[in-house]
Amino acid sequence: MQVSDTLEEFNEGLIRFIGESPTPFHASKSMAEQLAAAGFTELKESESWTLVPGERYYLLRNGSSLIAFVYGRESLIDSGIRMLGAHTDSPCLKVKPNARVISAGYYQLGVEVYGGVLLSTWFDRDLSIAGRVTFRSANGSPVSRLIDFVAPVAMVPSLAIHLDRDVNRNRSINPQEELRPLLMLADDDPDKFTFPALLLAQLQKQYPGIEVREILDFELSLYDTQRPALIGLRREFIASARLDNLLSCYLGLESILAAKGDQSCLLVCTDHEEVGSASACGARGPMLDQFLQRLIPETSDRLRALDASMMISADNAHGIHPNYRQKHDAEHGPLLNGGPVIKVNANQRYATTSETSGLFRLLCDDLGVPVQSFVSRTDMECGSTIGPITAAEVGVKTLDIGVPTFAMHSTRELAGSQDAYALMRVIRAYFARPRAPGRFDGQ
Repeated sequence: MQVSDTLEEFNEGLIRFIGESPTPFHASKSMAEQLAAAGFTELKESESWTLVPGERYYLLRNGSSLIAFVYGRESLIDSGIRMLGAHTDSPCLKVKPNARVISAGYYQLGVEVYGGVLLSTWFDRDLSIAGRVTFRSANGSPVSRLIDFVAPVAMVPSLAIHLDRDVNRNRSINPQEELRPLLMLADDDPDKFTFPALLLAQLQKQYPGIEVREILDFELSLYDTQRPALIGLRREFIASARLDNLLSCYLGLESILAAKGDQSCLLVCTDHEEVGSASACGARGPMLDQFLQRLIPETSDRLRALDASMMISADNAHGIHPNYRQKHDAEHGPLLNGGPVIKVNANQRYATTSETSGLFRLLCDDLGVPVQSFVSRTDMECGSTIGPITAAEVGVKTLDIGVPTFAMHSTRELAGSQDAYALMRVIRAYFARPRAPGRFDGQ
């Protein structure tokens, strides 16, 4: 498997990966395929494991979360594990179980808001549908497949300004009433169209010859079909949906694919971060801890290895917005293409410590990569991410970092075209670092 060695190759791969990953299921499947092509062996949780130093492995849970592991030749107890965490999910609109809505002569979709969505950005977009469908197969057993309509099949039209003269002065959005996407005109017989029939047709289109007796359930999301792109007069920016946080997943994937194999390193990309991570495949769940228990069954040895280990939580940071400078702390305003950002919060909304950030600064300095800091305004509430969750659940020293972005949680986010590549270079050095990163000299 060829890894990216230049900025151009990296950005091409990132754009392709995000464009082909409209849901966490598709992102995890894409990463798993790339890992398998590079010689990583898939682990099944239902089977017993015999992990061998020098080998490479990956694990999927729920089809939406993934762990990739390079079992280094160095002792786990002495050198620890270099971990990187990211998340596969992004705020979006999810289709409700009884999906079909008929209103004013149109078929629409009932949707539910997933995560902290910037609602206004979902209007007047060419939307498609993707996700996982579970159905009764020919032999009567339940089977799941991923689907992606690819083509734009829906839109949430805005109300014309003539019918809401105050829209530009005072607008609030009712997600129940105003975010239902439009699919098509209703038939004379409203029952002629059903959503399960639509899913059946899509399954047969994507999987010719498949026999579906009954659609049992689905987990489907809407997404903007506009492709990711490098933009700006100097192509200094990348504009895309789901930069938060597929950008971090991709740079983590590229980093672990390039790992040499002497040091043990691990990439964990979990689902459900945008809604609190409390699931079997989320960072607040047991996935990572259970993997470590099976890797190092003896408790004392595992705790010693964790003492030598470190986790870097990679999740996008807020760049200082030129139109809203007052929303940022004046001394902590990261610039796009100004380098990766260390995220700090005194109330542990981020898990960064002076030791973990010190190591990261050292790595950046060795590579000539500029590094920035982000701290929220003291009079504003700070967001959080998987870093504090992982630190609390696993007990590993943790650093929260990210690349600066604008319009986080919009259908179209913006990042610098150089920052992710720069961060990947640092993560590759972190994965290869010969000294145990979690052990620091005392006073």
